[in-house]
Amino acid sequence: MLSGFKKFIIKGNVLDLAVAVIMGAAFSAVVDALVKSVLMPFISLIIGQPNFDQFLVFGPVKLGVLLTAVVNFLLVAAAVYFAVVMPMNIFIARRNRKLDIGPKEEAADPQVVLLTEIRDALRQRVE
Repeated sequence: MLSGFKKFIIKGNVLDLAVAVIMGAAFSAVVDALVKSVLMPFISLIIGQPNFDQFLVFGPVKLGVLLTAVVNFLLVAAAVYFAVVMPMNIFIARRNRKLDIGPKEEAADPQVVLLTEIRDALRQRVE
């Protein structure tokens, strides 16, 4: 039972999905700050004074809010990378070395293979 759970957790797509969810949540703060604190105030300056729920607290453009969201996003990204992704990559590399698993070889393009065979055949004909 635990070995099945271990296999499920170690799969790369589960880890990638978890990282994507965390990064998406952090990035939503950046997008939210951009829309609420930068874009909406510029739009209100062009259109007039629509009800934007006290958007002129410290002026029409709040770039500090966007900067804070960007810094928070970068901090979350660094924390996820150094606390989750990097240790997992080290663990996977050690496991692959232990099991003698090498990097996946890319499949050759069929056109390249065919052209190589034609070239080799032409060389043999000339010689």
